[in-house]
Amino acid sequence: MTDYLNLSLRPEQLTGISELALAHVGDAVFELLVRGELCCAGGGKMKELHAHTVARVTAPAQSALVERLLPHLTAEEIRVYKRGRNAHTHQAPKSATPGQYARATGLEALFGWLWLTGQKGRISELYALVSEKTG
Repeated sequence: MTDYLNLSLRPEQLTGISELALAHVGDAVFELLVRGELCCAGGGKMKELHAHTVARVTAPAQSALVERLLPHLTAEEIRVYKRGRNAHTHQAPKSATPGQYARATGLEALFGWLWLTGQKGRISELYALVSEKTG
């Protein structure tokens, strides 16, 4: 049985996974981090939790985080980020420019890649750089 909470795929196993599939996983990982941070900070009413979560996982918000993360990324992480950023997405949401959406997709692809390669410690390091506590 595959333990999907503790994945550790090898690089050759990731070659068949598209940039957008990496972003699909990374979107969930990033949102789970935000939700966890908000709950650990005292939670609050469900409506407030939802509003704070949505505000931090939008493309414009994620795009703004990219500038803070880039100086801390390894060469391989930058390659993954750029692969996601340059993916051909169909259409940006009305709330984001195409550039913001591309950067957010790159960020999500990076977090997806880190998750699938089992690099939870690195996910925590990068998230700490952009979390609301340090931001």
